[in-house]
Amino acid sequence: MEGLKYRHEEKYMINKNDYLSLKNRLSKILNHDNNASGGEYQIRSLYFDDMQNTALYEKLAGISDRKKYRIRIYNNSDKYIVLEKKIKNQEYTAKKRQEISKEEYNNIISSNTTALLKSNKPLLRDLAIQMMNRILKPIIVVEYLREAYVSYPGNVRITFDKYLKTGLNKTKLLEEDMPMVKALEQGQFIMEIKYDEFLPSHIKSLIQVDGRWKQSISKYTLCRKYIKKNSWEDQ
Repeated sequence: MEGLKYRHEEKYMINKNDYLSLKNRLSKILNHDNNASGGEYQIRSLYFDDMQNTALYEKLAGISDRKKYRIRIYNNSDKYIVLEKKIKNQEYTAKKRQEISKEEYNNIISSNTTALLKSNKPLLRDLAIQMMNRILKPIIVVEYLREAYVSYPGNVRITFDKYLKTGLNKTKLLEEDMPMVKALEQGQFIMEIKYDEFLPSHIKSLIQVDGRWKQSISKYTLCRKYIKKNSWEDQ
């Protein structure tokens, strides 16, 4: 598996009552993510796809082995910009991550693959090759608020993603006043559970919710339905 650290990842669509109940239970046992001020932080991601919409259609088709690229910032700040390649292998996921500069971000947005290929960062060069060979390009901005809890035994991370929004055919990740549209109905939340080899039994019992089942949820896919059909060609 490419020498990567693969983890289990489970996703559930829950409602507000589920969320409040789970939050009450988890907050008594687990700690908030140290990187989150007040337990929450905003995530904004710029996703890439090709002319065939491969990332979208592979997800919709349930292809078990796939990958996608994105650039991510936190709390609307350009002080930390990270390029990610998310890799799915059967029921496991892994990430390659690389912090990039604002100049490198601009090279990506302007499709300056010549500059990207000269980089000493392998993930940047990988993206440049995909941009040239597959005509991979930025396609959509996805934004949401994340509440995160962690447990060190099992390296468990439980998150609640809320207020999912997407830019209306916008692909400039650093644009401050981007018009947004809601991509989840009022009172819907996405719970994600990530862990290494095992999920401790006491945590498993904490996150049980009647009538909820593991789903193949993608925030990217949820937001893509808001893009007009010819948006790829317009960019």
